[in-house]
Parts: sequence; structure tokens; C-alpha cells
Amino acid sequence: MINKINQIALFVSLFVLCSCSIQFQINTEVDASSDAHDINIVVESTQKNDYIGWWIYGEGTHIFKDESTLEEWYLEFPNEDTEQLKELYLAVCEMEYFPMECKMRGHFRNNIINKHKTLIVHTFEILYIQGCGE
Repeated sequence: MINKINQIALFVSLFVLCSCSIQFQINTEVDASSDAHDINIVVESTQKNDYIGWWIYGEGTHIFKDESTLEEWYLEFPNEDTEQLKELYLAVCEMEYFPMECKMRGHFRNNIINKHKTLIVHTFEILYIQGCGE
């Protein structure tokens, strides 16, 4: 009995400590035109880190391929205008799907149900454009 209480106390303590850097958000959206209910469980970290890799834009979607893990994440730029980002990318790369090496600073949002990982970008720096040598 005491061991079980200690385990519960340890779990609650760890949860409180970890919740300082993680926000939990549960969205339940009901589509009036459908009988199905969409449930999303979103975990969002508040800790910002730097990531170096390749920004790739195509067909209206921004993704990032991390240099160290080779994982791909969706990108979201809350502080930028999406049309201006598209114009910037196309002005620099001159076509869609051309990788641009960047340093992104941001945090993650994970949708647990869809397994959809998004890097929320606060700032970014263009480091190198593949094939251009600049």
C-alpha cells in the first residue's frame, strides 16, 4: 500500500515538473456536416531550440528535414505572412521543392492522434542554397 502511494506521489511530482515546459491541449471539433467526431490530442513544448536542416516548399506546404536526425516536420510560421514566405522561398530557390539550408529556432507541436509533428518557427536564418554555391 505504501509502495503504491509512493509511486503515485512520484508520478504526480514528475508530471508537475514536466508540465512547466509542456502545454497540453485537447481539441474536440464537431463537423456539422458529418456524423464523425474528430478528437485531437496536441502536446506542445514551450522550450525553443535551434535546428539546422533543409527548408522545402511545394504545393502550399512547408516542411523541414533535420540535418542530424533526417526527420521531416511540418513548418508553421506564426509571426510571418504565408504569402510573403512563399514569395521569399521562390525568389531564393527559383522553384518549388528545391532545398534551402536553414537554421530554424522554434518549438514543437505534436498531434498524437494523427502523428503530425510541426516545428513552430519563431526565427530563421538562410545558411546555404543547394546547388548555388552561395
